[in-house]
Amino acid sequence: MRIAIAGNIGSGKTSLTKQLSKSLKYKSYYEDVIANPYLDDFYNHMERWSFNLQIYFLNSRFKQLISIDNGKENVIQDRTIYEDAFIFAPNLNAMGLMTQRDYDNYLSLFNTMINLVKPPDLLVYLQSSIPNLVNKIHKRGRDYEKTISIEYLSRLNERYEAWITTYNSGKLLKINVDDIDFVENKADYETILELIKKEL
Repeated sequence: MRIAIAGNIGSGKTSLTKQLSKSLKYKSYYEDVIANPYLDDFYNHMERWSFNLQIYFLNSRFKQLISIDNGKENVIQDRTIYEDAFIFAPNLNAMGLMTQRDYDNYLSLFNTMINLVKPPDLLVYLQSSIPNLVNKIHKRGRDYEKTISIEYLSRLNERYEAWITTYNSGKLLKINVDDIDFVENKADYETILELIKKEL
């Protein structure tokens, strides 16, 4: 069984992955942000480093999926390979921060990879408003995220909403996280846990 947590920057994916991993006794896989050699450079000069960053994430997530598919454990994954291809890369291309040539190259690689891995059994989408995302991003205080603009977050949110309405690769559970705090409020977390258990 594989659960994947999807959502915009600051929506709570990593926190929920950690909590569910403990509750369900699932092995957790996280997005590679600490060892990522491109993140700081990307946020300081997006146009120069966008392709490098997206290729790094794509490769990292593909390797994760190969490892998951070859294993026999129940798994929960922080962010999906779909988000790279359907949200982040096209957004960079649309903003003029990734050239069409690089974007076409990226998509070609993604389309090759996606045929070699399975989709998650359950996709959990954490839906959030921009003010909530901004609040959470400021709260966690990551240096490289200080330059993220509201316009950038808004564009990503629009793409998330468009993608999720057409998602048909497996079960989908949408959770609006604007008025809940599953990190600090145990009752909120228990509500989410029960919703997920029903889907499983």
